[in-house]
Amino acid sequence: MAATVIKKESSKQLLAALPELVAQLLAAEEEEPCPPYQGAEELTRLFDLSVPECGLDHSDLIELLRKVILATPRTATPAFVNQLYGGRLWPATLAEMLTAMLNNSMYTFKVAGLQILIEEQVIAEMLRLAGLTRGEGIFCPGGSISNLVAMLAARHFALPEARENGLHPSAPLRVYASDQAHYSITKNAGILGYGRHNVRLIPTDENGRMNTDLLAAAVAEDRRNGCFPVLVVATAGTTVLGAFDPIPEILEITQRFGLWLHVDAALGGGFLFHPEHRGRLAGVEAADSVTWNPHKMLGVPLSASVVLFARKGTLAENLSEAADYLFQEDDADLNPGLRSIQCGRRNDALKVWAAMQYLGKEGLCRRVELQLALARFAALEISKDPAFELAVPPASVTVCFRLRGADSPALAHALNEQGLAKISWASFRGQTFLRLACVNPDMTEEDLRALLRNVKYAGERQQNAH
Repeated sequence: MAATVIKKESSKQLLAALPELVAQLLAAEEEEPCPPYQGAEELTRLFDLSVPECGLDHSDLIELLRKVILATPRTATPAFVNQLYGGRLWPATLAEMLTAMLNNSMYTFKVAGLQILIEEQVIAEMLRLAGLTRGEGIFCPGGSISNLVAMLAARHFALPEARENGLHPSAPLRVYASDQAHYSITKNAGILGYGRHNVRLIPTDENGRMNTDLLAAAVAEDRRNGCFPVLVVATAGTTVLGAFDPIPEILEITQRFGLWLHVDAALGGGFLFHPEHRGRLAGVEAADSVTWNPHKMLGVPLSASVVLFARKGTLAENLSEAADYLFQEDDADLNPGLRSIQCGRRNDALKVWAAMQYLGKEGLCRRVELQLALARFAALEISKDPAFELAVPPASVTVCFRLRGADSPALAHALNEQGLAKISWASFRGQTFLRLACVNPDMTEEDLRALLRNVKYAGERQQNAH
């Protein structure tokens, strides 16, 4: 029976178990990159997840944790191409482990000390790369919340009294985004009082980029009809196709109509690390706000997301609240809790800073090159094989393709169920296809060839079953 207070000896044994558990996970990843699928019912039979009457001793807890981590989907292997994150950048992983040991809340310098300066340095570098040199930023728990904070600031820019007096708009508020924008835009519109039905999703071209002629027409139409256009969201790296909306053209429209421009670069922000490929985000330096998720192309552990603003003071104007029991020392610049949507806030900056320190500017640039090279190679292999068909040429690090004669959703499920790969499916313009995310630069060309062989194998089994 475990003691109510963990003894020092048990603490040492628990800590000593970490290297062994990590080693077992790494060995399992090497031996079985994508274990066969286990459904919720099966896992419920295998694991008693309820809280025990009496606590476990350290050896039983360690064994239980070992079983849990080995039964969890593996996201660091070449077989995981399901989402826009993956792989394992070890300096960042180490920093993440140390973050849990330090357990600082990032609201005041008093309790976080040097970690506040590290966060400021990371944000300053991201602002520099985005060209927002007079701005500010804050880490948020994921890109959806970064988008939420940006949309909140845009709402208050349009309705300055809303924060104090609530929403009493004289006309329906309007938000504009492409039909390939992240679903958080519509979700956040419901949260913030814009209204989900007041988000106008602008059609895209054959490559998934927003049609700016239709955007301008929509804004003008809404103005004529007595609506209140507030915000345009340009997506830099769409979730499915990896496409980049034409920011300069969108910027001209937002300036013409006096609208807030938010760039959702949760994925595409990584291209700012590369002096040549950063041109995909041309115009971002004139945006009012930007979302950027280092946990995607930079490969740091989940989650790490930053929202950047062009003008310093925007965050405090929208989020600052007095709390003398918390903000007792130091000036506001050293107390990011005054600029955060949260009170308690975990330290997501240390792992990003560690990654930047380890890779340096050359390594960050090289990482982008490797990711793009993987996507190009995958697209070339698909194009050469008559069994496959590219849905669209890859715009960045996602490759959308189909196996001829196969049902893509069923094929993705079969690959997962058989332990061959975790890959997602998606749709665009009535076409449904597999979506391969090439964000793990530790993948090799042979890994991609093996993945495509597994797709064909699963497809053959699917056809034979029918």
